[in-house]
Amino acid sequence: MKKHYIEQLIEEGEHQQQDFKFAINDAKKIARSLVAFANTEGGRLLIGVKDNGKIAGVRSEEEIHMLEAAIELYTRPKIKAVVKPWNVHGKSVIEVTILPGKSKPYYAPDEHNCWKAYLRKGDTNIIANELVVESWKRKRSQKGILMKLNKEHQDLINFLKEHGEITLMRYSRIAKISSDEAKKILIDLMVLDIIEYASKDNRTIYVLKNLQNR
Repeated sequence: MKKHYIEQLIEEGEHQQQDFKFAINDAKKIARSLVAFANTEGGRLLIGVKDNGKIAGVRSEEEIHMLEAAIELYTRPKIKAVVKPWNVHGKSVIEVTILPGKSKPYYAPDEHNCWKAYLRKGDTNIIANELVVESWKRKRSQKGILMKLNKEHQDLINFLKEHGEITLMRYSRIAKISSDEAKKILIDLMVLDIIEYASKDNRTIYVLKNLQNR
């Protein structure tokens, strides 16, 4: 017997572009997942599916209304999503496909109602740091992103080729420049998609993007 389309998706598990939600009981919380996908590579929410992949089904129409509220009221700018209900062996599952955003950064309110930009790392939503947010703003600027790499940019690239990673504080220290100057150079290289940031041991680190091609 051929497996249902949704069952095939569930077999993939939760990952960078897929998340399971047992239920929607907080529109603001679901909005954080939506903007995290929009700020990253896009993705898919399967609502009515437990973390272990078991299909529980959506319990009421109220959850659909909360999903609509999350998109309309709690994403800025409003994200683009395609909502499709499925009947899987008598249980209702909602598939929400979020497109990669073209107007990053997208924001949603945190638990204290402060609007934050979120992104997707693996199967987790995290708050985007200030350098990433600024790089997104620069990328969408009408002025474009044309810039010339100077010695400071190249020195950092060479350091990352040799050592693999660096933090903002360490970079500022070894380059003997201010924190603001270090931020600017890191942002420049993120705008050019030369470096990216990651989390490691509760620290923010910066690494070369597509290292094998550099």
